[in-house]
Amino acid sequence: MAEDVRLSAAGLKLVRFLVDQPTVGRSGAEISRVIKVSSGTLYPLLARLEAAGWLKSEWENIEPSEAGRPRRRYYRLTALGQTKALGELSGVQLGQGALAWN
Repeated sequence: MAEDVRLSAAGLKLVRFLVDQPTVGRSGAEISRVIKVSSGTLYPLLARLEAAGWLKSEWENIEPSEAGRPRRRYYRLTALGQTKALGELSGVQLGQGALAWN
């Protein structure tokens, strides 16, 4: 179900991070660490973007007991998400790819 989503500063940081390599799956922990957004902000945002069709997620295919850690959930932009993200980012970017609030 595709829908328009209003993005906060955290949402813009998220899609900016994902749009650089849209086909690469990123774990929530990696995203949180890189864009410096708390899990309490990040995970509801990821769920909202996935429900809107901007993101697709999948669980890592490992056996947690063998890996010695929990499975990771990987998120990546869909084609729709990439298009929408680029549209949103075009309104807030300055020269050299910097975001307006940086």
